[in-house]
Amino acid sequence: MLILVAGLTGAGKTTYCQKYCKENKAKLFSIDNWMKALYWQDMPANPDMNWFVQNQKWYTERIARCEKLIEAEVVELFKAGVDVLLDFGFTSAEHRAKYLALARDNEQGGEIHFLDVDPQTRWSRVQSRNKNKGSTYSMEVTREMFDYMENVFEPFTNDEKQVLTTISLD
Repeated sequence: MLILVAGLTGAGKTTYCQKYCKENKAKLFSIDNWMKALYWQDMPANPDMNWFVQNQKWYTERIARCEKLIEAEVVELFKAGVDVLLDFGFTSAEHRAKYLALARDNEQGGEIHFLDVDPQTRWSRVQSRNKNKGSTYSMEVTREMFDYMENVFEPFTNDEKQVLTTISLD
């Protein structure tokens, strides 16, 4: 089984995934962890929204490299009978469709778990994460970054709604 964990910034995706994996035979892949381990040292200490806009190609190329490596691992885990959770945010329908197709192509079920949390609660969580830099912290998220992401999440398609579970973590 492949589970795409979708939600906006501060929804609790990583925390949800960690709990799920403790309770089930599952492996988690978080794009933030891969990017942090492989590429954060090549970025400014506290990148702002302007840095991401000016360096979008640099950033997206590296995410694509990570995802390619992760996809190969996912296929191997399918063969071993291990469920996989992907914590990639999944803001676009195209991105979600790509991974649901990966599951289908490997004769696996695919689900989307959408963490539905109101913006005020999510922003409060982000501020706390920025301040405390706990286990789910990967980088400072500014209000500008948070607001940008609010506008890029694409609604679920009718096909996606067939495999969608909405989870409220307020």
